[in-house]
Amino acid sequence: MIYIEHTPNYAGVAICGDYMDLDHLYKSLHEVVGDEDEFIDLSSARLRVLGVCYDLRHALMGDREIKFVDNGMDREKMKGLSVMTPEKNVYYKVNVLWPEILFVTMVLNQFARRYAYKKTKKNFDAFTSKEIIWDDSLACVRIFQSTIASCLKAIVTPASYNRIMTIMKNDYTSFTSYTWQYLDVLNCKFIAMNTEKRVKQLSVMVKRMTEYGDEYKRIKRQVHAAAKEFGTHVDHIQAPVEYPETIDW
Repeated sequence: MIYIEHTPNYAGVAICGDYMDLDHLYKSLHEVVGDEDEFIDLSSARLRVLGVCYDLRHALMGDREIKFVDNGMDREKMKGLSVMTPEKNVYYKVNVLWPEILFVTMVLNQFARRYAYKKTKKNFDAFTSKEIIWDDSLACVRIFQSTIASCLKAIVTPASYNRIMTIMKNDYTSFTSYTWQYLDVLNCKFIAMNTEKRVKQLSVMVKRMTEYGDEYKRIKRQVHAAAKEFGTHVDHIQAPVEYPETIDW
């Protein structure tokens, strides 16, 4: 089963699981966000979910970190079962920045509603419809979201957690035609903070992602101007920031 823990210096979270766990999550995320020609108005937000999928796939290929996790086996059990097995399992690990994973968690709410409607053609009771209630991909995504929420709850104050959850669960929060480059700006600002400030700024990060304030509007204007100048789609324009070569996770 997937588990999520904060990184040592609170830059983000580590998504951990065995090969089947991460492969299941990878496939479920792809299923829920749909193909490239589906949910067109959410195409920019879809890119950020696929960014997490990219890291999951590379972890499965052995390009990220691993850790050894106790599996409950010991010498007495081996003796009773007449087998010799490892006492630890290999878990793959992927680090994702806090602003990034919180954005993905929020936008998955919108994708989940679209996915449920696609499967059931029902607007109001899609999540409880017999066509979707046992859907494996949707269940996996919901567990993923709840595990992120549990990790968040463990590091922020109760008041901060309630503020963040109120924003993240708001049905009126929409990420259609979102300027995803703004998330890179927030990520880089978050990386530059010290450990203590990172935890305190999590609620501010979530608010900035959803309030479409002056900074967001400025980045959006810059992106659209660059897309027009180079005759390309806005999703092909990079954010006006550079990530550091190393992150103090």
